[in-house]
Amino acid sequence: MFGSPTQGIKTVLHPVSDVATAKAVYAALLGVPPQTDSTYVGFEAAGQQIGLVPGGGPQAMTSPVAYWHVADIEAKLAEVTAAGATVNEPVRDVGGGRLVATVTDPDGNVLGLIQDR
Repeated sequence: MFGSPTQGIKTVLHPVSDVATAKAVYAALLGVPPQTDSTYVGFEAAGQQIGLVPGGGPQAMTSPVAYWHVADIEAKLAEVTAAGATVNEPVRDVGGGRLVATVTDPDGNVLGLIQDR
């Protein structure tokens, strides 16, 4: 039985220890200037959002996390937890109508979910 489809991976967040150096590396890699605010540095490249999270952010990221865009985050969270994933970070509003959550699969991989309202 299959649940609702995803809209694909459109966002990948990378924890970084030195934002200035990481910003230069990712700008060189992606060939686009960063979009910045006080807590986030992001790059829009080929329809994807590549984000740099200083110090791993409040979620204490230790490795990159790919975020799957979904139409209904609560429904998708229920589907993946019923299938064996565990909630790592419950649904929260990060501003601008964007909801995020993360789960951990049975092998310890962190998977992100995003819903834009």
